[in-house]
Amino acid sequence: MNMRIHIDQHDGFRHWILAASILIFGVDLSGAEPLVPGTGILLTEVGDDFEDEGWEYLYNNPKSTYENDKEQRYPAGGSKNGRWYEGMKRGQPDVIKRVPTPKGGLPGSRGSLLLRSLYTGIPGRPSYQMQQDDFIADVSSRVGGAISISRSPSVVVRVFLPPVATWEKRTGPHFAFRADVETTVTKPSGKARFSSSQRESETYWPGLFVAFESQADGRDNNYAYFSIRADEWGHDFRGPQITTTGWWTLGMSFTPNGMVHYFAKPGIEDLTPQDHIASQYPYGYRCERFETFFFDVLNSDDGRTWSTSFVIDDAHVYCLR
Repeated sequence: MNMRIHIDQHDGFRHWILAASILIFGVDLSGAEPLVPGTGILLTEVGDDFEDEGWEYLYNNPKSTYENDKEQRYPAGGSKNGRWYEGMKRGQPDVIKRVPTPKGGLPGSRGSLLLRSLYTGIPGRPSYQMQQDDFIADVSSRVGGAISISRSPSVVVRVFLPPVATWEKRTGPHFAFRADVETTVTKPSGKARFSSSQRESETYWPGLFVAFESQADGRDNNYAYFSIRADEWGHDFRGPQITTTGWWTLGMSFTPNGMVHYFAKPGIEDLTPQDHIASQYPYGYRCERFETFFFDVLNSDDGRTWSTSFVIDDAHVYCLR
């Protein structure tokens, strides 16, 4: 990869970092090219490999259901190792359990994490429509604040997709791997015709959804694919078809130009440039800060049907500097 470097008294340090990144990592920190997730330095303070045999999640039920009934129920759930917590907007999955790593997982991995839900809405009050639970990694508080996009953060996870015959028989998203990121926007500060404006932080949540078209809903065939959130207008769009179940490696990266890059490949091998599936400015925003990442578990919330059983392993955050 070639890059012309011009240095002046104002931009010298920034360009020195760009040049060093090319020499050391073979990547362009300016964001001109998609950054392969997993590039750079592993942040050991966050993420999880679930290898601790004593790994445990404390549910502290009942869970929060603020999105449905404005109820935030404390104390919130969280893992004993302090690396995961309940999402207060929607609540945590009903099953968060360390399990033996499914066949074909990372070499040497003995433990992974099962995520599954029955009551994705308000427990005991089925809504009979799609709902979701959130399982959130604690990143920003463990590293001393949000990570600037100038550091080119990325996140990688392995996800086990079970055989299609075991999936919830429902068309729509079943699982998601997402990020919590921020930008700065200009908003009006009043309702008057000539009101002033002010700069405010805006949070948004890009990600990869595992979506499914089910024969049970009249489709010709069962069909799984990635749905990507989102394009510059805020619309989800269809990504590649999922042609095999078992282990997949998913990743997202965030480059200094404010762009979000999405990667996916079947198997457990590290991601490469060939696994890039999309790059976007979701909602037209340029990302400035990375807060955390999380997983969504979705189902029909009918009080009877469990969500599809997904297993995650080795969820890690990296930074170039």
